[in-house]
Amino acid sequence: MTERLYRYEADTDPALLQPGPMIVAFDGFFDAGMAQRLLVDHLLEASDASVVASFDVDSLIDYRSRRPVITFDANRYTDYNDPALILYHLLDRDGQTYYILTGPEPDFRWEAVIDAVTSLMDEIGISIAVHAHGIPMAVPHTRPVGMTVHGSDERLIGDHKPVFGTVQVPASLAALLEMRLGESSRDAVGFSIHVPHYLAQSTFHDAALTALNAIVDVTGLNLPNDALAEAAGEGRLQIEREVEENEEVKEAVQALERQYDVHLRGLERPSLLAGEGDDLPSADEIGADFEDFLRTVDETDNP
Repeated sequence: MTERLYRYEADTDPALLQPGPMIVAFDGFFDAGMAQRLLVDHLLEASDASVVASFDVDSLIDYRSRRPVITFDANRYTDYNDPALILYHLLDRDGQTYYILTGPEPDFRWEAVIDAVTSLMDEIGISIAVHAHGIPMAVPHTRPVGMTVHGSDERLIGDHKPVFGTVQVPASLAALLEMRLGESSRDAVGFSIHVPHYLAQSTFHDAALTALNAIVDVTGLNLPNDALAEAAGEGRLQIEREVEENEEVKEAVQALERQYDVHLRGLERPSLLAGEGDDLPSADEIGADFEDFLRTVDETDNP
């Protein structure tokens, strides 16, 4: 018999759980603008979430490569922030069940974890696995937030056009899960949200809001968004103030705006990263212009 990597909570009867979509959010892979983290924190705070199952992280995590935090108070240890990979049960604003699987991305046994997640989906009746995270792109914050959509079936992607061609990128457990679910004819879809590269290390709530709206579109859930929309509005104001105070930053943003607008006018380019011509700076040149700006933004509590 295959070892079970997860267990249900003592008060949870899986036979009584309602089917629904599952949002997958593993910490540890790059997440520009903290899009995934902001989204998950918002949903857990806005809803009455309950734990229904947890994974055996002792067999999955390399504690010495990313040591958990323990609190030392005067002369004794008082608290330990133990890592946990948890499946939460939540209800949307219409009372529809959905789930969030979140926690540290396992260091070991990816295929075994995928088998375990697949078993959970079958036992509970989870209809689709969805994940979203931020990726840095040479795009301006003054234009609509874009995304790269990928999934196990073309019908899940809709009319979203590819931004990239064929590329090799570092693997993540979420990406491998999406691929394996597709191989077993299950539904899985992911949204890589395009975050302005100069905001990649900041909290960019617009990216999280874009991810939430994409999940709503593909799942039909009625997810709470008020607090996230308010935070996104405040973040835009903060970014605009920072840009207005730095002429070099303003010019760099304007260059990105021209590049973005040329793309929308239909120029055939492999991606938004391609330039219009020699008069536009490269992504590296624009990134260098933002060095001081990033330092300023990172020192504030707001994006």
